Amino acid sequence: MARRVIKKLMPDHDKIKQTRLIRLFGSLLHDANLWHLNRRSASGAFAVGLFTAFIPVPFQMALAAAAAIPFRVNLPLSVGLVWVSNPITMPPMFYLCYRVGNWLLSAPPQPFSFELSWDWLFSSISTIGPSLITGCLVLGTVASIIGYLGIRFLWRRSVVKAWRRRPGSRHHNK
Repeated sequence: MARRVIKKLMPDHDKIKQTRLIRLFGSLLHDANLWHLNRRSASGAFAVGLFTAFIPVPFQMALAAAAAIPFRVNLPLSVGLVWVSNPITMPPMFYLCYRVGNWLLSAPPQPFSFELSWDWLFSSISTIGPSLITGCLVLGTVASIIGYLGIRFLWRRSVVKAWRRRPGSRHHNK
């Protein structure tokens, strides 16, 4: 069941391969492990995609693809998961990251407004940058660990349930 649900949510392989930034990876995209969907590749893709979603830069999809390749996890799922941070969720997400970073660094509060642009990133790096980056790294790590362990658990649970439903299983309901 977990496999079917994830497959429905995954972006189309051909669309991913045709994305301009993804095409930059060329022959690296020929690794079959990047396109398989199993417990290891899905849980790894959740870790990569969710961590990358917390990086406050405009090219998160390319970063997710670049990380999926050496980790040999499902590339379409990694790339699709960065859309957890989208134009609607980014401002509250990154404000939360900033607040967490501020708390961890015991930094004085600064005025915070978020824009998805290089100008904003470079102008904010000296004021809110340390807190924002610290919060993004911490929350990205937490999200990736929860995503990784959660998918591993749900996938395993789905396999166990399927085995129990099989005829001849000692747990099969008669």
